[in-house]
Amino acid sequence: MTAQSPENVLFVVMDTVRKDHLTPYGYDRPTTPGLAEFAEEATVFEQAVAPAPWTLPVHASLFTGMYPSQHGADQERPYLEGATTLAQTLSAAGYDTACYSSNAWITPYTHLTDGFDDQDNFFEVMPGDFLSGPLAKAWKTMNDNQTLRALADKLVSLGNTAHEYLAGGEGADSKTPAVIDHTIDFIDESGKSFAFINLMDAHLPYHPPKKFAEQFAPGVDSTEVCQNSKEYNSGAYEIDDDEWEDIRGLYDAEIAHIDAQLTRLFDHLKATDQWDDTMVVVCADHGELHGEHGLYGHEFCLYDPLINVPLLVKHPKLDGGRREDQVELVDLYHTVLDALDVEGGTPASPGDNVVALDRTRSLLSDSYREFADVTDGDPGQRLDGKYAFVEYSRPVVELKQLEEKAAKANIVIPEDSRFYSRMRSARRPDAKYTRIDRIADEAYLLDSDPGEQENLADSDDERIAEVESALSEFESAVGGAWTDALGTDVSDDSVEQMDEEAQARLRDLGYLE
Repeated sequence: MTAQSPENVLFVVMDTVRKDHLTPYGYDRPTTPGLAEFAEEATVFEQAVAPAPWTLPVHASLFTGMYPSQHGADQERPYLEGATTLAQTLSAAGYDTACYSSNAWITPYTHLTDGFDDQDNFFEVMPGDFLSGPLAKAWKTMNDNQTLRALADKLVSLGNTAHEYLAGGEGADSKTPAVIDHTIDFIDESGKSFAFINLMDAHLPYHPPKKFAEQFAPGVDSTEVCQNSKEYNSGAYEIDDDEWEDIRGLYDAEIAHIDAQLTRLFDHLKATDQWDDTMVVVCADHGELHGEHGLYGHEFCLYDPLINVPLLVKHPKLDGGRREDQVELVDLYHTVLDALDVEGGTPASPGDNVVALDRTRSLLSDSYREFADVTDGDPGQRLDGKYAFVEYSRPVVELKQLEEKAAKANIVIPEDSRFYSRMRSARRPDAKYTRIDRIADEAYLLDSDPGEQENLADSDDERIAEVESALSEFESAVGGAWTDALGTDVSDDSVEQMDEEAQARLRDLGYLE
């Protein structure tokens, strides 16, 4: 073991955390003093791009090295199938692997935890009878019955909501200290290790611990502000400037709680002489909108507050400081393999798709993003390394809820709207082009218009044309552009096939009217 070649990896995802609310990225509120200290010895990436704007496809990309259109995990097929994961590869190479999370998408039921030797998630900490009855039976039946698979998104989201109120009695935050405790125990007891954690504090709803609420949202009652993004996005509820300020205060408090818990973990590794022998990755899977572009949450768009995410990496092969070159979260799969000197490429099961280490996608490599020399790479490697690509298939659960909130308020959502649209983006640090299948495309010069206010998709700007051309080439590589809009009917009849108790639980938690 040497500090020059760490034998352990700690991979942290701060769910739903946008980078401009973090101290290392210049935020003027002291939300993350621990990360600010970490940034002094880590490399801070200014232009890290997520492959999608929500949890399931992003984590599937982190764990497979594939873009969403390659691995296929989204809300219309809400599980990973036929792919060998990073954890499976590392476990086969002799590493102890663990995944601790309170995110309902990261579970054995979506197969994102395949290959982890130890894991803890909301399914395991909920009351024993919750999933021993009709919901567990519905999930198993769903995975064996094509007509029921549309329920997967409902059940997983239900689990998120249920966990917040059942897994400790203090909201989702009460799980975060337990995640850190499990991580400490795992690392202390392991040899060579890969520990992955997802911290859900900053995901709606925001009910931060009192200590942090008093600091960042004094006097704000979290039960009195809008905590349902679909109410706002549907037009059924208006949020004024004061309420947005309260919402952002609660959000900051949640981020501060994450920072305090991460600091506890980092301090333990330092105190036990494990810090120098551990590569540490800290990122977000996506960000969040708080009224920008008239949207709340992380659905229905690919604006930069969602997909330009924080990324900080500590490894002796990185020089530290700040980097302005664009990177993709997809690259982290290869970076971990490279850090642990594991080539990968062997399927865990016959017929699995598996991605071997490609050092042109490793942050640690001298040939990083030199795609011109790649002869048989992934779709993004058909272009030069300046481009990142983002994919977004419509979110069935959120769309269904949006329709329900709109209907209650007698609002009709236009069929030709962003809410029913699929989207793909090509991005460079200076420009971005987004193809949208139901409404006009969007394109922005990010260097002069970072707020993405002036749509230049129909302009003759040379840089916009270059990025649009790159997007077209990527689309060609993944099977063509999404130009034929999907139908607007996202309802299904499979709910009626569930028994009354299962339907009642869905109804109580807001997934059925």
